[in-house]
Amino acid sequence: MASFPDFVNENEIAKAKFIGELLAPVAPFDQKSGRETWTVAFAPDGSYFAWSQGHRIVRLVPWAKCMTNFSSMRKEDRLNNGGPRRLSRQGSEGAPVPGEPREHTIDCGDVVWGLAFGSSVPEKQSRCVNIEWHRFKFGQDQLLLATGLNNGRIKIWDAYTGKLLLNLMDHTDIVRDLTFAPDGSLVLVSASRDKTLRVWDLKDDGNMVKVLRGHQNWVYCSAFSPDSSVLCSVGAGKAVFLWNMDKYTLIRKLEGHHNDVVSCEFSPDGALLATASYDTRIIVWDPHIGVVLLEMGHLFPPPSPIFAGGANDRWVRSVAFCHDGRHVASVTDDRLVRFWRIDEKSPQAISTLTNGLCCAFSTDGSVLAAGSRDGSVHFWACPRSTASLQHLCRMALRRVLPTQQVYTLPIPHCMQDYLAYRSL
Repeated sequence: MASFPDFVNENEIAKAKFIGELLAPVAPFDQKSGRETWTVAFAPDGSYFAWSQGHRIVRLVPWAKCMTNFSSMRKEDRLNNGGPRRLSRQGSEGAPVPGEPREHTIDCGDVVWGLAFGSSVPEKQSRCVNIEWHRFKFGQDQLLLATGLNNGRIKIWDAYTGKLLLNLMDHTDIVRDLTFAPDGSLVLVSASRDKTLRVWDLKDDGNMVKVLRGHQNWVYCSAFSPDSSVLCSVGAGKAVFLWNMDKYTLIRKLEGHHNDVVSCEFSPDGALLATASYDTRIIVWDPHIGVVLLEMGHLFPPPSPIFAGGANDRWVRSVAFCHDGRHVASVTDDRLVRFWRIDEKSPQAISTLTNGLCCAFSTDGSVLAAGSRDGSVHFWACPRSTASLQHLCRMALRRVLPTQQVYTLPIPHCMQDYLAYRSL
């Protein structure tokens, strides 16, 4: 297991390249709670970016248009030596182009805590037998946006039109997080402060398939493995659970954090699982066998379990795995965004972010978006480097081979360790 043992002067770490920001409109009376951007999300096809900009509002922006605007503003900055690139809600509007995604402002009726995009694959059938009786038939070109609300409801929207399609009601407390199965089945999992996870089949008109119980406290976040077979859920009380999503049974609990665990995400090949906690650490696990491979510490010297289990200014709020499988980003209460490489013990790049709450990488992994308490979103370019052929081969193999099978391959032990990420 690797950790963060040596002191690193953050002034010597490279600064992440800032791209731009999206600002929510602010009224004079609006300087209060309720403006938080609790979640940000990119559409799987890269067409849209969405964020909860506070006070019940979700904003959907065509991602290509957003990047074009940022690029234009960077050119103006170079010519005029201007300040940071900013797009207000009004300033990002433009004349719609036929056939292209349009911006939408959605009033969800209550504070929005969770967001997730989902798209359908026709070959993936519903688990319901009487599929011909369904009210909705989701096509291949349909893009859905799920929103989790403060009142326990989940609303499903057509991302292209902004039309409300479904209203799911069963949770009894805040829906903190939402995630779609990446296989196109339109299976949705919701994580709630009512201590449960609920599985919904949107191809079956949003009927609830299963309630996953086991958490003794709030559930903060959940994430599917890339093949949709495993779900990770994290929550208060140091909880990290892995679920079999074919049988809806608990596989194992992962133990290692000293405080609430609030964010999780699998690597693109499914071989790694990153979890973020208020104990000042990100832990990278091997989810197949439940062992710790790497710790990314945000406080030096590493705090004692007693200190890490209490209040501190290094709470890790969010973690995101880049789609290149080599970079991880974290947002913490010390007003920094950090970019890490999984094969290095210290951050590769950092940037300032006041009151950051969440983060997510764009579909191609080139940009990180992070939301903050004032309803705004900030964007940075992910540090880029050419991946080695070894790493690309490792990712290709690990998409189909669990750790147990890696160690049965007739290859040298050092190669087995490399494929199992034991060389981190």
